[in-house]
Amino acid sequence: MKRILWQGRFLRAIDEDGWEYVERRTSPEVVVIVAVQDERVLLVEQDRRAAGGRVLELPAGLVGDEDADEDLATAAARELEEETGWRAGALEVLGSYFSSPGLTPERYTVVRATRLTRVADGGGVGGEDIAVHRVRLSELADFVRRRRAEGVGVDVKLWLVLGPDAI
Repeated sequence: MKRILWQGRFLRAIDEDGWEYVERRTSPEVVVIVAVQDERVLLVEQDRRAAGGRVLELPAGLVGDEDADEDLATAAARELEEETGWRAGALEVLGSYFSSPGLTPERYTVVRATRLTRVADGGGVGGEDIAVHRVRLSELADFVRRRRAEGVGVDVKLWLVLGPDAI
């Protein structure tokens, strides 16, 4: 039996047959965008209260955040442009993955964005204060190390472009 333990504006805690987990009140699906062009990848850096400060990440966002009928490709295109100011000429779904299946049913679908065109400054919407970084793939591991040394957190999904040997 599934019952709600508590509910906030965006999240709720569930008890289902003695197993507790947290889910979003809206969509449980997130799109993560790997946007690479001219041997450079687009990254975002923003304040993440749960992580205790700024975090370096791939662009991402909720599917259906603004429109419950929004499809994955529309969400990926919207989030990429809102966060980074770049528009994708092509999007390719690479696969879906659970973020922390013992804690949440939230699922990430990774999308590759190509044929990029810069159309705005980016930075997010509604006071998100997102810094955009366009980093050479050959310099990415060093860039991540420097940001970490400066106290910036690093989202594990960056391993998608760092590779398994990166520290």
